[in-house]
Amino acid sequence: MTALLTLVQWLSPAFPTGAFAYSHGLERVVAAGDVTNAASFEAWLRNILHHGAGWQDAVLLCAALQPDADHDALDALARALQPSSERLRESAEQGAALARTVGALTRRPLPQRLLPVAAGEAATPLGLLPAQVAQLYLHSFAGNLCTIATRHVPLGQTEGQGSLSRLLPDIETLGSRAATSTLDDLGSCAVAADLAAFQHETMDVRIFRT
Repeated sequence: MTALLTLVQWLSPAFPTGAFAYSHGLERVVAAGDVTNAASFEAWLRNILHHGAGWQDAVLLCAALQPDADHDALDALARALQPSSERLRESAEQGAALARTVGALTRRPLPQRLLPVAAGEAATPLGLLPAQVAQLYLHSFAGNLCTIATRHVPLGQTEGQGSLSRLLPDIETLGSRAATSTLDDLGSCAVAADLAAFQHETMDVRIFRT
């Protein structure tokens, strides 16, 4: 139980990765009028979980949890998969913050890597099932974006939590699938989200960093 609670702490909003500063392009699609309510937000986030960064991060995370994982190679692959400079910065800065804080807590030297690889490398000694780690990682990712949607769409507290609740079956399924996948299963088809990341870079007024 201590290992599970440790991972929950590392992936919680209170852990100093600065996740609250990144909207993953949500700020742009809200400004463009593509996300206006709970239904459109859930459709946007579900696509990212299944076909974008959610799926890719889950597969990379599970690969990083393997006993013979080459974390340097996985980090290089993770960087190559980023579709824009903002998305690269989003993952790199959160990964560096997680590695730095976990390293200070555990007294383990953890290199700065992109977030899914950093999380996998940090979590390996916990001995948790890869599916469980991936599910908690995806829950943290989705939960952060639900919090942003609650304030920025705005959805309100009840609708925001309702959106996250309705996405739980997707998160459970994707985490289980990622645990039995290989790097050959990597792929992304979240074009609208990737374009939003590009467009966010040139917005005149921005609240979030991505």
